[in-house]
Amino acid sequence: MKVAFATQDLKRVDAHFGWAKNVAVYELDENGYSFLEAFTFDGDLQEDGNEDKLAPKIEAVKDCAILYVAAIGGSGAARVVAQNIHPIKVTQPENIEDLLKKLQDVLKGNPPPFLRKAMGKGKERVFDLED
Repeated sequence: MKVAFATQDLKRVDAHFGWAKNVAVYELDENGYSFLEAFTFDGDLQEDGNEDKLAPKIEAVKDCAILYVAAIGGSGAARVVAQNIHPIKVTQPENIEDLLKKLQDVLKGNPPPFLRKAMGKGKERVFDLED
């Protein structure tokens, strides 16, 4: 599954989603993770009420199952959730690799329902109606 991180320095989750200079995207499963790409944003990112700044960020994370942020506004959260992306807020800046390792450990165990659902994002569901 793809996981996104709102970041200013590409090393830590340390940014409000709307104000983030970067969004780093990783691929993750129970066996490991790898960096896929970073999206960089410029302009007046701190302008509150500017909903236009969210559109390119939503587009950047549309294939992700989880989005880690330091903070996210109500409008941003609603738009992220509408794309079936689960936002997770960190209480203080956290290293992206540490978060990936923690998430990987959860996947190896018994992940909560929201995470099992997130793991299936973007995968075709197959039903065997014969059984």
